[in-house]
Amino acid sequence: MIDADTDKKFCNASLHLDRVHRTFVQGYREIKVLCGASLIAEAGEIVAVVGPSGSGKSTLLQIAGLLEPPTSGKVFISGTQCDLLPENQRAALRRNSIGFVYQSHNLLPEFSALENVVMPQIIAGRSRSIANRCAKDLLTRLGLSDRLTHLPSRLSGGEQQRTAIARAIANVPQVLLADEPTGNLDVETSKKVFEELVSLVRGDGLAAIIATHDRELASAADRTFLLHEGNLISQ
Repeated sequence: MIDADTDKKFCNASLHLDRVHRTFVQGYREIKVLCGASLIAEAGEIVAVVGPSGSGKSTLLQIAGLLEPPTSGKVFISGTQCDLLPENQRAALRRNSIGFVYQSHNLLPEFSALENVVMPQIIAGRSRSIANRCAKDLLTRLGLSDRLTHLPSRLSGGEQQRTAIARAIANVPQVLLADEPTGNLDVETSKKVFEELVSLVRGDGLAAIIATHDRELASAADRTFLLHEGNLISQ
């Protein structure tokens, strides 16, 4: 039985995954990727999920980000159960409450760094002037004030990932999900970008789940879980 204090903590958490299972079927074979994984992340908290490639980290984040449903279990964002919502409501939550950063930055190649950060804000309903001001501020905080008009092809790998981070938090999400966000960067750039990501998360009071295979980077998190055989094990 969940006591009142624990229940209150779950309700106040920005993200709560409750006994999430995910099973895929290939032919006659069932592949169990997640087997009752649970975690909570509160505002301003960074939770790292570590594990080797293929352990299910990306699947966990896809479910947390409402991009795919769990086979069973529940997903709560700020106390609201989201896994059973209709797609239009899940899409609205993804747009307004969740930010995503991937290993591949996925910037739109025909748009400048500034435009890549402006666009999701306009889609969410902000005026262009406010979106421009927010984008400039975020990119400047990430050291890109002199790269605003550059296309992604003219940015280094680290600059592209910084732009992707700015885009992910431009709409002031409650939850930031980062899937191997520094996996394509060299060691020195990886460390710097990760430090900048952590600083932004703490400064803006986001709840962040960061999946990584790099335990040194994960050591900057408030809590770390190992994803092993479908279960999250506190480290």
